[in-house]
Amino acid sequence: MEHKQNPYDISIRLLVIGILLISTFWIISPFVLPLIWAIIIAVAIMPLYKHFEKLLGNKVKLSATLFTIIMVTVLVLPVLAVSGSLIEYVQALATVMQDGSIHIPPANESVKSWPLIGNKVYELWNHASRNLVEVLEQFEDQIISFSSYLLKAIAGFGIGMLQFLLSVIIAGILIANRKTSIERVKRLAIKLAGEKGENYIPMIGATIRSIAVGVMGVAAIQGVLAYAGFWLADIPGAEFWALGVVILAIVQLPPTLIILPIIIYEFSVASTTTSVVFAIYMALVSLSDNALKPLLLGRGGEVPMLVLLIGSIGGMLSFGIIGLFVGSVVLAVFFKIYQEWLDTAKT
Repeated sequence: MEHKQNPYDISIRLLVIGILLISTFWIISPFVLPLIWAIIIAVAIMPLYKHFEKLLGNKVKLSATLFTIIMVTVLVLPVLAVSGSLIEYVQALATVMQDGSIHIPPANESVKSWPLIGNKVYELWNHASRNLVEVLEQFEDQIISFSSYLLKAIAGFGIGMLQFLLSVIIAGILIANRKTSIERVKRLAIKLAGEKGENYIPMIGATIRSIAVGVMGVAAIQGVLAYAGFWLADIPGAEFWALGVVILAIVQLPPTLIILPIIIYEFSVASTTTSVVFAIYMALVSLSDNALKPLLLGRGGEVPMLVLLIGSIGGMLSFGIIGLFVGSVVLAVFFKIYQEWLDTAKT
């Protein structure tokens, strides 16, 4: 005779399980985002790591430790370079403003030819060259507001970099224990989706790597090329503008938003020949993603490039930068299930 469970017992058990789940999520919530990034990093760099591990004689712990140190170094050095340049520029600006030695040269006549804003910029520029303090006083509220926003953005960037650094370290730990981690993921996939669940794991890995190369990789290439152009053209703050190009490329906005004003600036301070060469080069940098993305995005995967692109853009708009990967993975899994459903309908 089957024993009938008391509904009160069932309710209490469900309540306890619910409390445990909520409490667990509450406790680990500060680590959820770094952990997701760690998984993404570990999956994205796994092919490269395997080659590195072979070079060290398949010594897993040593390889994972050295590889993590290299990744942290690669991450920290550019941040330190940008931070050092920022501090240097701010200190230099503060010094020249305190001693009154700052001087803005008069605007070139060619500034007047700029579309829509040429005359206003020309007048404001010349006014600043004659009396900078008076111009700054006119925009005091805007400067204070922008400064406050900039400080918050810098603080947020610093916190974000610390979280990303933590993610890199966690990724190294996951790589060092990848056999155990992969086995647990397989068991979870089978538990959630049955025997077919294991088939989704390679596709998810390929999707993450595709986005890492097709979006993040292309953004890094554009940033390096843009920095080379800014540096050769002696553009002030080349590191910051290059970082801005990378950020715009990652969030799928055209780098032209940064590059075009700099091209206009170059025409106002440099010779026509130099400016034309710079403009052509930077235009090629801005358009390079149109050639690189079809080559790199979706390469070698089961999911079409369009699905990955829609997933990455939609995910980013919904969840921020991490949505590039989360959105693509979710849409890729849905696409795979949809395909299997269609194949089942045929039979």
